[in-house]
Amino acid sequence: MSKFTEYKVIHIAEGGCGTLLLGSSGLPLKKIESTLNQEAADGWQMVFQVLEQKRFWLFWTREAAIVTLGR
Repeated sequence: MSKFTEYKVIHIAEGGCGTLLLGSSGLPLKKIESTLNQEAADGWQMVFQVLEQKRFWLFWTREAAIVTLGR
C-alpha cells in the first residue's frame, strides 16, 4: 500500500429537482466520471468511497457519494 502525503475529500450528490419530482433521481454518473477524470489528471488517486443517504426536506431521501482522494 502506498503512502499518501495529501488527501482531498469530494462530495457528489444527486440533484434536488429530480428528487422532488421523481422521488429519486440517482447519482449523476457522468458528473462523477468527469470529476474523477479531472482529479486523476492532477495526480489524485481514489483511496475509498462511501455512499450515504440523507433526508431531503421532509419526505424524500437524497443519495450522495463521498470520495477520498490521495496523492
